[in-house]
Amino acid sequence: MNVFVLNCGSSSLKFQIISTDEDQIAKDTDQQLAKGLIERIGSEAIITLQVGDQPPFKGAAPLRDHKSALAYVIKWMSQPETRIPGITSLNDIHAVGHRVVHGAERFKGSILIDDAVIGGLQDCIDLAPLHNPANLKGIFAARELFGPQMPQVAVFDTAFHSTMPEKAYLYAIPYQLYRRFKVRKYGFHGTSHRYIAFRYRKLTGKSRQDTNIITVHLGNGCSACAIKGGKSFDTSMGMTPLEGLMMGTRSGDIDPTVIDYLVHKEGSSFDEIFSTLNKRSGLLGISGLTNDMRELEGEAEEHQDRRAILAIDMFCHRVKKYIGAYLAEMNGADAICFAGGIGENSPTIRRKVLSDMDWLGILLDESRNQQAVRGKEMLISADDSRVPVYVIPTNEELILARDTVRAVKSLPFPC
Repeated sequence: MNVFVLNCGSSSLKFQIISTDEDQIAKDTDQQLAKGLIERIGSEAIITLQVGDQPPFKGAAPLRDHKSALAYVIKWMSQPETRIPGITSLNDIHAVGHRVVHGAERFKGSILIDDAVIGGLQDCIDLAPLHNPANLKGIFAARELFGPQMPQVAVFDTAFHSTMPEKAYLYAIPYQLYRRFKVRKYGFHGTSHRYIAFRYRKLTGKSRQDTNIITVHLGNGCSACAIKGGKSFDTSMGMTPLEGLMMGTRSGDIDPTVIDYLVHKEGSSFDEIFSTLNKRSGLLGISGLTNDMRELEGEAEEHQDRRAILAIDMFCHRVKKYIGAYLAEMNGADAICFAGGIGENSPTIRRKVLSDMDWLGILLDESRNQQAVRGKEMLISADDSRVPVYVIPTNEELILARDTVRAVKSLPFPC
């Protein structure tokens, strides 16, 4: 099957076309045929499109909404000169898989989309007002442009974390607020943490039941997950992606009274304060420079910029704290696995996060750590480290494609 994997943000559309089926899943031979990203939808959109390993096409076009952006992609992929292997028309796409951020308690696994599912996704908008509406726009656009006969599947960020116990997902607020409004921790980046756990099992030969690891997804968005018996036991993000680790522009954990304090001191509205916490905090807020860790590392190394160094130190401190908490929560772990743009590509951040943890028996091999960049999947801990440390590049799109195949063909849902 050729699966069109679609991830729609508020003003962006990211896609991949992946060839996969039961046999390819079993042999781990799925093939990415093409990918692309369209940003700044609603104005002069920035477009990047790529077939396989060929040089990408980059351009711009006025695209007013997600439907026009998807139409642009469909036209591009159907042109003979594009030459995507096995793709000459819409008939060569067999299903569409959508990343959907929030499934609340209603959706605990990937599911074929019908009108009832769409109604359920609309019911979840209050819990993810920045994300689910964009995901729905992608679903509606795909339904119109690919046709109602095209199978579409929703794959949820929150689903992997639906196995968390009550003691992990409830907040210490009056219980009736959970009963009435479902105020609780849901967790996100579920497809990434699930993929990392899957690859860890492939690397080590362990069964799902014997997989007890801590996964750390570090990118512009960051989260950590305690995986016990192959299932999510606890995770850092909460009811929204704002909770937990310090991120590119998100504050992470914060005393809630700070919000009320700033409302009175700044004369700002709650919406303005939450916008600050989501879009102008984290690495950007502390450094005053950028949310890009690569640039901060450059500033720290070349100019010893104090606030760049502070932002990096705070970032690593928060990650270290969550790893320590999960080691205690799970009574140890069989491995720590780094993923995400920062986790996969920054030896400096990995070293800082795991420094001074030798009492726990966590020891990096710095030579291996330096080699683990640009998509390499490898062990980076020392041979005598009590807890092995891995870098495992994530592949959320592959999970989406595989789950789409399983949902369409009514197959079971192992990773």
